[in-house]
Amino acid sequence: MGCGGTLFYPLLITLSVALITYNILISSNAPLKQGFPSSSSYEDPVIQLPRGGSRIRGNNDKKIRLFHTAVTASDSVYNTWQCRVMYYWFKKAKASAGPGSEMGGFTRILHNGKPDKYMDEIPTFVAQPLPSGMDQGYVVLNRPWAFVQWLQQTDIKEDYVLMSEPDHVIVKPIPNLAKEGFGAAFPFFYIEPKKYEKVLRKYYPEERGPVTNIDPIGNSPVIVGKEALKKIAPTWMNVSLAMKKDPEADKAFGWVLEMYAYAVSSALHGVRNVLHKDFMIQPPWDKEVGDKYIIHYTYGCDYDMKGHLTYGKKGEWRFDKRSYIKSPPPKNLTMPPPGVPQSVVTLVKMVNEATANLPDWGS
Repeated sequence: MGCGGTLFYPLLITLSVALITYNILISSNAPLKQGFPSSSSYEDPVIQLPRGGSRIRGNNDKKIRLFHTAVTASDSVYNTWQCRVMYYWFKKAKASAGPGSEMGGFTRILHNGKPDKYMDEIPTFVAQPLPSGMDQGYVVLNRPWAFVQWLQQTDIKEDYVLMSEPDHVIVKPIPNLAKEGFGAAFPFFYIEPKKYEKVLRKYYPEERGPVTNIDPIGNSPVIVGKEALKKIAPTWMNVSLAMKKDPEADKAFGWVLEMYAYAVSSALHGVRNVLHKDFMIQPPWDKEVGDKYIIHYTYGCDYDMKGHLTYGKKGEWRFDKRSYIKSPPPKNLTMPPPGVPQSVVTLVKMVNEATANLPDWGS
């Protein structure tokens, strides 16, 4: 039995990589530039552009390039209240931008296979989940499969797509940051292709180029050309499933496995990304909102009553989305004590405004 297991996993990985390679071969002429130089050097500490492109100082294009914002979610209470808050602030940001805004439509991609009671409140596409057991308890694997269905079955009017998440709060209007044929993405410090080159070479072989061609990104937030995403998404799905079935990859990447899978898939299709550190902030580590576009509240915010961070220990004051898995946060959350960073204060104010104005909150 041990010998059978030893033979099974290499065979499974070989078949998975063959499927990925086939998927790439049938995808051609992606609208974003392909075959970039192999250098991993960047010029700008804020807006990082792969060598060979031009520096970007802002959105000076006269042509409005609309992008469609898409968020994948389940119908859980946890995902639903976040989506409602997210869509509330999407609408406010879009409305405040006025004429010339590049923020187009919005879709919640609901991947539990059936409608819910918020279909009228939030524009929604219902996608089917993966077959039972295929996600192996890693529900995030439904995300690439949901995007594949949405892209194949929906007439998306915009030429670009912003992939976002339920726990994103849009602080101000977002321009189309995808420039000069590149996608646009936020760089994550914990996505380290060079560190995991041995594992990644199973999915991004040496003949494709240096492993530094794989950008340190996930799938969100990313703005990418719609036609390019139509080609990336099936590969992203296949790579995600192959990695999850590969014990070495699963152990190496853990909860960020699907993020690595998107980064690999984008590289396989020759789509590089301008890396925007100002795309979003992540409290409590980022203390000021500044000129950022999105607050991503993935981390818990725990403080004592003197405003000191007590991360890793439940604070006397706290805001953590995981406190509201079974029921949404109440209206009028208690504001943080003096001394807590402006980013956290802004986040709580924005959640409170949304819950005060959304109908039937908590019902």
